[in-house]
Parts: sequence; C-alpha cells; structure tokens
Amino acid sequence: MVSTDQAVLRPAPESQHKVELAKLLAADTGLKPPGWRLSARSVRAFILGDVSLGITRKFYGDDALVERAIVSLMGEQGLMLVGEPGTAKSMLGELLSAAVTGSTRLVVQGSAGTTEEHLRYGWNYALLIAEGPSEKALVPSPVLQAMRAGVIVRIEELTRCPPEIQDGLISILSEKMIAIPELGENAIVRAAPGFNIIGTANLRDRGVSEMSSALKRRFNFETVHPVTDPAFERELIQRRLADRLTPSGITPNMPGAALDILVACFQDLRAGRTAEGITLQKPTAVMSTAEAVNVAHAAALEAAYLGDGTVTGAHLARQIGGVVLKDDPEDGRKFKSYVDHIIKDRARSGGDWRSFYDAARGLRLD
Repeated sequence: MVSTDQAVLRPAPESQHKVELAKLLAADTGLKPPGWRLSARSVRAFILGDVSLGITRKFYGDDALVERAIVSLMGEQGLMLVGEPGTAKSMLGELLSAAVTGSTRLVVQGSAGTTEEHLRYGWNYALLIAEGPSEKALVPSPVLQAMRAGVIVRIEELTRCPPEIQDGLISILSEKMIAIPELGENAIVRAAPGFNIIGTANLRDRGVSEMSSALKRRFNFETVHPVTDPAFERELIQRRLADRLTPSGITPNMPGAALDILVACFQDLRAGRTAEGITLQKPTAVMSTAEAVNVAHAAALEAAYLGDGTVTGAHLARQIGGVVLKDDPEDGRKFKSYVDHIIKDRARSGGDWRSFYDAARGLRLD
C-alpha cells in the first residue's frame, strides 16, 4: 500500500505544496469568503507566486485570468475553463481547489458513460433491497459530497457528458440544492458556504455534446490560452522537468541552447509562423506546452539512461516525432517541410541546431 506522497507518480497539489499552503495559512490576514480556507489574496499568491513569502509560481499565462477565476468562485455561478488541449485547464482547476478548500479529491471525469449518479447520487443496491431507502444505502456523488462539505468539485471534460446528464447541473447551480425524494419529501441537501463547481471543456470537442444555453448561463467562461511568451515557456518547462525527474533521482541537464531549440520549435509550429516572420503550415497535432514538457522529459530520460546525461538537439528531435505524428499523417509532411526549410537554415550555425537537424532528417515521418 502506498503511504506517502513520495511513493506516487503524481502527488495531489495539496500534498505536493503543503508547506507553501501552510505558510500562506499562517500569514493570511486577508478577508476570506465564506467557506474558504484561504483569502482570495492568498489563493492568488499560491497560484501566481509571492517572492516575499517564498511561494513559487505554478501557473504560467494570463495573471488576470487567474484573478477573474478567483472572483468567479466567490460568486453564484460556476467556473468553466475552456481552451485547446494542453493549456493547463485541469491544472489550474486543481490549484484553485487546493488553495480554496485544501483538497482536490472531489472530481468527476466526464465521458459518454457519465450518468446521473455521477452528478447527483446513487444507491448501494444490496442495502437498498435489504433495508429500503436510507441514508446508509445512499451513495453520494462527488457533487453531493461537495455540497455537504462546502467545497469545490471539479468536472473534467464536461462537454464529453451526454446533454441530458449535463443539464442535471442546471438546478444544482441555480438552486444550490439536491432533493432526494426516496428519503422523504423533505429530504433536501442544501449547499454549505464555499460550494462551487469548476468545469473544463476542450475547444476541439465542440459539437461532441455542446452545452445548452441554460447551462452555459450558470457558468462564467474563461478561455485558457497557450503560453506565448518564450521566457515563460522556458521557465515552465524547466520547472516541470525538474518536478518529473527529481523522484527518479535524476538531475535535469538540459543546456540553455537545447531548451531554446525546444521552445522555438513549439512556438513556431503552434503559431504557424517563425519569430522571423516566415509563415509555416501548422500541424493539426496539439503543440502545447504540456507536449513540450513531455518531449523534454523523454529527451532527458534518453540522455540519462542511454547517453551521458546531457540533453542535445538530437535527443529532442528524436522525441518530437511522437508529438507531431499523433493525429494526421499529413502532419509528418508539414514537419519535414519545417525541418528542410527552417531548421536547415538554423543548422548552419552548428551546435545543437545541427544535431537537431541531422536527427530530424533521419526520422520516419510518414
């Protein structure tokens, strides 16, 4: 049995950052919304960092978006985070939940198989048959648990849920209550202060199960955009790479030149335009910062276990193919064109650009 966060692959944010959360709680003198563990100012500091308190930045992007998200959670409406895949929507939702309520355990993963029981309640049918409807036989959903405790519940990929299941949230968000008629006409659970819902939706899933207008009105929508600042993206990749490698006892050794190559490639392909203004054919594959972190992680593992430990352009080139060739075979041709026209020119400077070019030329991109 796993007993410590150090023994798991991905600790919950409230465990991973428990020292920082404790530090913020001890120093918190700000006004706390009803049911919140930290003040709104401390929630912001936890997510965006506070140098004076030694709190690290955890979300890289639009600071104003984070502030609007915090304000949304203090209001009557839920918070819906939408955006392209890999833009850290789920991570932002987790960080908000960890700071506001101290827990991220209440979550519903939306899918075509999500049922009403996942959003309201179900029954232990053995007890139901033996004893009839009772509180003991009731199986509360994460949403019902959150209402009782006055905390945040997250619903990931809400637009993956069938429309009739989604619409079960309308009355919950409007009336902040769930009736359980099986337990009697007066059996009603009313949300405690602090309850709210954070949903996420992938913009590439539009048309899968579009939210109704009535449900949309119950949410404040915030779009999480990809990171556009190269300096921010470099810092984020370095931090995430260290987080992933440290449990393995590996010290990241990615020189600045290699990191610059990784960021430049992802920024170019994501935007469909190089920093020099040359237009490119954008791949349909998601060239998000999350994928850049995956490439950096894979390259670092290859360097550590199969090389001398130092990440080079060649390591990055060999791993980036797995990102590009994910959705559309035509993306391989687009990446080959990028290598032949853009990377080839940069390779004339030698160094890691040259090793990236040579390795990329050897990839099977069809």
